[in-house]
Amino acid sequence: MYLRLRELEVFQVRQFNIPKLRGYDDELWILEMDIVSPPFVLDFAGAYLDHPPDYGEEVYREWVEEKREQFGENWPEVRKVMRELAGHGIYLADVKPGNIEFGRDAMTPS
Repeated sequence: MYLRLRELEVFQVRQFNIPKLRGYDDELWILEMDIVSPPFVLDFAGAYLDHPPDYGEEVYREWVEEKREQFGENWPEVRKVMRELAGHGIYLADVKPGNIEFGRDAMTPS
């Protein structure tokens, strides 16, 4: 995912910073990235490239409800981030507070 973002020169989605990939080693499974401050989007390990995850309708509905509860009033903004990344062929599945951090001035999820 970070290679795709680097190729597209996408280092920010909406107001959220995305760490820049500086280097990687496929054999050692390591990445070297910039450190970012909130607001940010991190951890694309659970993301899908070029196609969304194949959830069943009920599983997807439960997933959305869980995320809505986790993010509270910030959920609509998280959805916008997800849509923008999907426009680049990146589909987030591991969406949780900590992976998408709003910063101090944002509403805090309950």
